[in-house]
Amino acid sequence: MIDSLLLAFGSMLLTVITLYKWVIIISALLSWVQPDPYNPIVQMIYRLTEPAYVFVRRFIPTVIGGMDLSPLVLIFGLQFLEIFLGSLFRIA
Repeated sequence: MIDSLLLAFGSMLLTVITLYKWVIIISALLSWVQPDPYNPIVQMIYRLTEPAYVFVRRFIPTVIGGMDLSPLVLIFGLQFLEIFLGSLFRIA
């Protein structure tokens, strides 16, 4: 019973991590095309990603040559977390 609960929790957590990675990718692509800032979808994506970007920028200087690499750092970090938690929940 506990094993099933942990497996379900782990599966949901991995799904949330995967979805957040896609939100970061969409946010990075949107920064290239300069969409309408008053669009509610664009505002939602920026509200979801900007706190994470600020967190990464606080600890790691991510602006190199005028290009912000914080989305890339976040994607690598989330990928590491996804692999780690995926192997952890498969063992349990």
